[in-house]
Amino acid sequence: MFKKFASDALGLSDVGSVIKPVDYDKVDADDYILHEDNEKIFFLIKSKSDEYCFTNRAFIHLDGTSAISKKRTLKRYNYKDYAISNVFLETAGTIDLDVEIKFQLGANTFSIDVHKKHIEELKDLYKALIRISEIVNENEISMQFAKESLQLTATTLNRSSISEGDITDHFKHINEQTFNWLMNSRKKYAVKDFGFVFEKYINN
Repeated sequence: MFKKFASDALGLSDVGSVIKPVDYDKVDADDYILHEDNEKIFFLIKSKSDEYCFTNRAFIHLDGTSAISKKRTLKRYNYKDYAISNVFLETAGTIDLDVEIKFQLGANTFSIDVHKKHIEELKDLYKALIRISEIVNENEISMQFAKESLQLTATTLNRSSISEGDITDHFKHINEQTFNWLMNSRKKYAVKDFGFVFEKYINN
């Protein structure tokens, strides 16, 4: 018991380890994955008090109060709702035991200490998070351009001359086309599943 208290006091309990895929079914986070909807774990870091789980759809944090408490708070951040930004990887110095990966999900900042023996795995995670961040940013720009294009089209149509008898049919047609166009744009630019990114960069 004293060793556990000492470890907590020194902060050593916060140094995580990268869990191998063969052991994903043994971690607590696996109980909260949406397996029924084809969600799967691609990367998982576990310390004595926390679990940091990266799936194809979300980042899941099992937040522990301390290494000696069983109390956990589950927090889920879907990538489509919380854009990844400010991704950093700090490598270990000569006497350091850990490396650190930092990133933001929306307004939420995370800093995860991991034992330096896992540096190669963290490099893969770093690449995956960077790429997801780029894709989300590019899609947001494309979606904005699409909305501006739709607005320009609507403005042009409003200025065109349409006979009074055709107004109802014309409005109905434009409304249907606009709805379908927006739905297709959202499917194209609002990516929910980033499994293809993790499959490309994660090599564990």
